[in-house]
Amino acid sequence: MRHAVTSADREHRAPTLTERLSRRTRRIVMKRAQRRIDLSRLDSVPESLVWPLAREGVSPTPRLAEIRDREPVHRLTSFLGMTIWVVTGEAECRQVLADTGAFSNDIRPFVGGDAKGLGGAPGGYIGGLGFTDPPEHTRLRKLLTPEFTMRRLERLRPHIVRIVDRRLDAVAADLEGPTGIADLVPSFAFPVPFQVICELLGLPDDDAATFQELGAARFDVSAGGVSAFGAMSDSRAFLMEFTKRQRADPGDGLIGQLVRDHGGEIDDVELAGLADGVFTGGLETSASMLALGAAVLLDHPEHYARVGSDPSVIGVTVEELLRYLTVVQIAFPRFPLRDLEIGGVRVRQGDVVICHLAAADRDARRGPQMDAFDPTRPVGPHLAFGHGFHRCVGAELARLELQTAFPALARRFPDLVLASDRLPHRERSIVFGVESVPVRRSTTTTGTTPG
Repeated sequence: MRHAVTSADREHRAPTLTERLSRRTRRIVMKRAQRRIDLSRLDSVPESLVWPLAREGVSPTPRLAEIRDREPVHRLTSFLGMTIWVVTGEAECRQVLADTGAFSNDIRPFVGGDAKGLGGAPGGYIGGLGFTDPPEHTRLRKLLTPEFTMRRLERLRPHIVRIVDRRLDAVAADLEGPTGIADLVPSFAFPVPFQVICELLGLPDDDAATFQELGAARFDVSAGGVSAFGAMSDSRAFLMEFTKRQRADPGDGLIGQLVRDHGGEIDDVELAGLADGVFTGGLETSASMLALGAAVLLDHPEHYARVGSDPSVIGVTVEELLRYLTVVQIAFPRFPLRDLEIGGVRVRQGDVVICHLAAADRDARRGPQMDAFDPTRPVGPHLAFGHGFHRCVGAELARLELQTAFPALARRFPDLVLASDRLPHRERSIVFGVESVPVRRSTTTTGTTPG
């Protein structure tokens, strides 16, 4: 007796001529559709696409956690004719991020590839590492990676210590002011990584306010691509001018060093793209980690005290904060180069795959109580810096900043507490952050829960 053909049967037999023609037609249509898509012109993004960026307090929403536990590779929505998948399982995210041959990061077909690129680059080229595929990515990362080894970064340690101490002086001045309240975001969390990155790149640090606004805007998708890509273009235009000056007169920073060592191997657009990736990647993410990490530690006063008095707990505490917060919520989108399976789910060429790093770092398959902050748990691998050949090149610099700043804060202000039980979190931002962290001194060390 004949039986109905199931989806499982189709997966294990050769496709028919009709099915092959259908797939070929779909790919042709998709390529034509991509030529008409320009994300940089969108003035809004549907809620069905951005809701996974929402959080409850510092945690991904229960809705996202439920999807992860039931269906770690989930069809999120259809957008501009493309099927969007969100991957929330840790193992499944690692599968996608580690695959160097099945996915592309090249976003140019979706941001007006025939127009000028961001920052005025010709041919739609936007430079940097995040949106670049091999062999360009391999070549550029090879130039940049040696500058971010711990041996090279050690030269920045004295600068970081001095910057942190100066910013703690600013916090002390605010605490001694008429209100007795200091906001850790403008006085500490933002200026520390900003000044470190300026020191690293050799940038003047007198444009802090402008870059703070641009940094936040480029990760906020609530206003669509017009706002995010506009902010990206503005910052890259500035850095393009800076790299041109460095080409003519190389300074002592990273850009000048790249010009001296590899000037003939890299053009101004590529150089500006690398500078932009270092600047924005190292600024907004570290600022968010410092602000939110301080709030979490203040909510755990006993461990906050230990961070200030016991150097042995600093490393594991920073790793747990990185995992628990995972402020870079999603990885760069991946575009499948062929039909493939992710965690047993069929994904097609022409789809878009988004790895949700924050959800994956709380995957219950990793261990018990992953939704809790537990600095006593054994240090394990996390996805806060991504995974694979697009893993954040500045991971060790971020660790150095956090491992310096948190114990210095706890030593200087052992009696610090949160001055509010609700913190204004950013909504629908790729880099999760908080607008302010008001703190005050107290004769007791009781914390409140970050909302």
